[in-house]
Amino acid sequence: MLLTDRLNDAQLLRDKAYINGGWVAAHEAAGFSVYNPATGAPLATVPDCAAEDTRAAIAAAEQALIVWRETPAPLRASLLRALHGLLLKHEEDLAQLITAEQGKPLAEALGEVRYAAAYVDWFAAEARRTYGDVIPAASADRRLLVVKQPIGVVATITPWNFPLAMLARKVAPALAAGCAVVSKPAEATPLSALALAELTSRAGFPAGVFNVLPTSSGDRVGGELTSNPVVRKLSFTGSTATGKLLLSQCAEGVKKVSLELGGNAPFIVFDDADLEAAVAGAVAVKFRNSGQTCICANRFIVHEKLYDEFAERLALAVNALSVGDGAEAGTDQGPLINAAAVRKVENQLEDAVASGAHVICGGARHERGGSFFQPTVLVNVRGDMRVAREETFGPVAPLLPFQSEAEAVELANQTQAGLAAYFYTADMARAWRVAEQLEYGMVGVNETAISSEAIPFGGIKESGLGREGSSYGIDEYLELKHICMGGLG
Repeated sequence: MLLTDRLNDAQLLRDKAYINGGWVAAHEAAGFSVYNPATGAPLATVPDCAAEDTRAAIAAAEQALIVWRETPAPLRASLLRALHGLLLKHEEDLAQLITAEQGKPLAEALGEVRYAAAYVDWFAAEARRTYGDVIPAASADRRLLVVKQPIGVVATITPWNFPLAMLARKVAPALAAGCAVVSKPAEATPLSALALAELTSRAGFPAGVFNVLPTSSGDRVGGELTSNPVVRKLSFTGSTATGKLLLSQCAEGVKKVSLELGGNAPFIVFDDADLEAAVAGAVAVKFRNSGQTCICANRFIVHEKLYDEFAERLALAVNALSVGDGAEAGTDQGPLINAAAVRKVENQLEDAVASGAHVICGGARHERGGSFFQPTVLVNVRGDMRVAREETFGPVAPLLPFQSEAEAVELANQTQAGLAAYFYTADMARAWRVAEQLEYGMVGVNETAISSEAIPFGGIKESGLGREGSSYGIDEYLELKHICMGGLG
């Protein structure tokens, strides 16, 4: 079945770049194909944008910014509310697009659409709350003011694992603040971003305020985004290595940068934990999106008292997961994004087994072939193995034993990543103590569903800079200006 046949509104499947309110081909008239990772079938051919297309989009954003930054906040809010309504109106079609290009089960894709819509709704409200301050002056003839103003043209570079939600989480606050945006979606998943552009057009956003550039070469578009002096802010979600490169490139122009980078999330199970709840949480946070989330648990640090029972229960739950095409009913886990992702998982498993780890569940490519991989549980894991040191981004749960609370915290913090962490305990004193000791930007205590539009999403150490979502998120797109008014006496 063609993808258009699955959509109620076929106009949401776009195969052009979106620049200055119009659908255009790349300047060099080149294109590249987008594939379904579950079937390998081509979904669409989209323009392969390069530096000249990027300059055109930046110029359009710069021109649109003149009016958009002066647009009253209530009007910006009303347009965002209109976009929120359109996202929910077309949620089933958008979910079909996400599943087709990214691979996750439809139920997860639908959840992503609603997650994206929640950010748009949240920042529609925050648009009206970019308050300033009045500072008490030292003399009666002065008034000291602080105002917040949009930073200017914003560039966003987003990943393939949540192609709609990660874009909405950046674009919504930028638009709410009065910024214009140029977006580069991931090569593997541009269709969701182009659908969002279609909906911004329908919602009534002015031409040039939001632009989308598909490309197969991040260097060509990304290089222009980081070097062009018109761009004043870059927001990136992706690998730590790429984030460091972009940060160094943006340093030349002293651009403001937000980075949401890699994770290596620990999942600690203390000896007093509710084992049933811990296993359920482990499955939810590890195998969602086939383990391809930046905040999914990467290392399971389990008290030796519960280690064997936890491993047994987890393996039973994991064996019950249904692997298949995300578009098929009953699928719990879809494919990995591509063959390279499968090879990375295999390499980590081979290293672990060669070093003494033991596979008790899964451990190999799935019988469906392609980029499908069996959900896997691995025991006898040590902290020096690659599967514990590196972010896996795949459906592998490595279990490490510990004896004391101090040892668990030490194991959890033995990484330069600092995005998310989780632990289960019945001791509330320990809950506060360990939560404060873990070196992570977000911590789930007896809970793994930690992300929402209301919380500041982000990490510390090499997991990034800045925060997304929450009342703090819009500040990433604003500049503070001090105004000193004298002669008032």
